[in-house]
Amino acid sequence: MRLTYPKNEKLKSKTLIDDLFTQGKSVSAYPLRLVYLSTSFKDNVKAKTGVSVSKRNFKTAVARNRIKRLMREAYRLNKPNIFNNLTTPHAFMILYIGKDKPDYALIDKKMKQLFDKFSNKNEA
Repeated sequence: MRLTYPKNEKLKSKTLIDDLFTQGKSVSAYPLRLVYLSTSFKDNVKAKTGVSVSKRNFKTAVARNRIKRLMREAYRLNKPNIFNNLTTPHAFMILYIGKDKPDYALIDKKMKQLFDKFSNKNEA
């Protein structure tokens, strides 16, 4: 598995995002929260993922974009751990719900915990 995050793996469909937040389930590893939904895609990908940071907690776009960049990088590097256990296609939205600016080490550690919780919940 290549450690990339190509365009076809990005969650961009408005209807799919709406379905994700209405029908999806979630797991948390503070300051991250993962909302997921088992679905199917026209293009043959295992998962589509989006990241989001609240404008309420981070007023400047610079701060929001930095956190989103850190989250995408942690996701990209941990992708093999996630996809090796994934059997059905899923839509993911990773939300940053903390109030302070994180560093990469914290985001990476919490991303691993988040997807461990997700895989444990899906096995049960």
